[in-house]
Amino acid sequence: MSVQKTRLQVMWNRLLAVVEEQGQALIRAAFSPIVRECGDISAGIFDYKGRMLAQAVTGTPGHINTMAEAVKTLRASFPIQDMKPGDIYMTNDPWIASGHLNDFLLLMPVFYDERVIGFTSCTSHLVDLGGQGMGPEGSDIYDEGLLIPPCKLVDQGDINSLLLEIVKANSREPIANEGDIYALIACCEAGADRLIQMMDEFQITDLKILSEYIIETSKQGTLSAIQDLPKGTWKSVLRVDGYDAEIELHAALTISEDGLLLDFAGTAGCTNKGINVPLNYATAYSVFALRCIIGFDIPNNAGSLEPFRVIAPKGCILNAQPPAPVAMRHTLGQMTPDLVYGCLSQALPDMVPAEGASCMYDLPMRHTADAVDRGYTQFAVELVFNGGTGARPHLDGLSTTAFPSGVWGSQIETTEAVAPVIFHKRELRTDSGGAGKYRGGLGQRVEVSSAIDQDFMVFLSVERILNPAEGRNGGHAGAAGRIRIGENGSDIAGKGELRVEHGKTLIFDTPGGGGFGDPSERDPEKVAFDLSAGVISDAAARTVYGKRS
Repeated sequence: MSVQKTRLQVMWNRLLAVVEEQGQALIRAAFSPIVRECGDISAGIFDYKGRMLAQAVTGTPGHINTMAEAVKTLRASFPIQDMKPGDIYMTNDPWIASGHLNDFLLLMPVFYDERVIGFTSCTSHLVDLGGQGMGPEGSDIYDEGLLIPPCKLVDQGDINSLLLEIVKANSREPIANEGDIYALIACCEAGADRLIQMMDEFQITDLKILSEYIIETSKQGTLSAIQDLPKGTWKSVLRVDGYDAEIELHAALTISEDGLLLDFAGTAGCTNKGINVPLNYATAYSVFALRCIIGFDIPNNAGSLEPFRVIAPKGCILNAQPPAPVAMRHTLGQMTPDLVYGCLSQALPDMVPAEGASCMYDLPMRHTADAVDRGYTQFAVELVFNGGTGARPHLDGLSTTAFPSGVWGSQIETTEAVAPVIFHKRELRTDSGGAGKYRGGLGQRVEVSSAIDQDFMVFLSVERILNPAEGRNGGHAGAAGRIRIGENGSDIAGKGELRVEHGKTLIFDTPGGGGFGDPSERDPEKVAFDLSAGVISDAAARTVYGKRS
């Protein structure tokens, strides 16, 4: 490697460190638990053209990969000659930013020698933007909260106080929203400061040469990985629970010499509930799933993303058009990796994992509508409890682990500190991982009730209640999710509003991942270990795995 390339590689590595510090600044400063405890964010550095050069490892594909395109759109919305040091722009438009109103995207121009040389950007989830909030019940985007078109949030260091007051006035958690917005601003500023410091240390005055090196090296590396793949078109259908009726998601994956094309043609149309998905969000998770297998060792940036293209008919549920309701777009958007893997497993049968819980088991809670009149506590909080991942071709699945979202599970102590609820149980679900030569990851059981003499509302929008994660190559399906009030209560549908009366307990079971390979081929020592650890029951050890006492 030449001296010049070595120098560029060192700067690239330094840039990756810069964005990680940028992301940590957001997490440390955030008010909302879903940001500071669960890492529901993205942070990145972009070149003058708005191309992503580096992204923080901490973050979700739904934020990171949407941000990669959103920055180009937001940059084009404002003349670059009008930008001043200290300016920050923002939007929460679902079709520009991250697929629903609760995600705020910020963009800050970085100046060096009085010239714009690049941008920092970040996204995070704000807990409440008014309207019907984080639930699937809205009939259109106007029901779901406050939509902010591309605008200037900070003007040469001075925050737009009117905009901030409007956001606070339209929220059930105004203080948390204000704190989170300032955390986003701090994230942009931290990235800009560290980028300028890096440029000073390496004595460069712009990012042009470094940008071209990063993007071209990443693109060529990804194309090289694609060259080794079989060429052709493979199709897949994934049946999901939907809202009132089950829905089919369709995909056709074409692998050619110059890239991959994913087509969602045949997918069901939009519903009148907020589980519709803007294409930017469906693309983000689909491409992430592909990149987990194809060129997985190449950093994520504009170059490594370029060979992947996703299309879908307008109006299908994976390409919802305004003003469709999209508040819970992650419910189906995070199912797209299993849909994509249904295609890819036909081309690469020994490289693709079984299906997993996939859909983040999101649990938005807040006070009831009559709380104010009755003098009760007002609150809004969003919890995350993950299911199991699918078994891999040579390894078991991961229990209670977020894939594809990457959002960490909510912490019990933190939640009880910010909301009037109490948790009675949180434990792994025995036998919930699909049996196989490699076992699927386990789901979990969560039991929660009101901590005071007050009911609370839960806004359900989860999957895998009716259609559990399927195994692969002879592996068994994982356990389905399940929701009920009390141990003997009737099963509750996975989508809709639910009032939990005080004195009663919500039982929330997350799904397990599918198994991989024939269970009879599982290593007996692993079966014995699972049995001793309570991962599987005596009955499963005998009847499914054939263990003899």
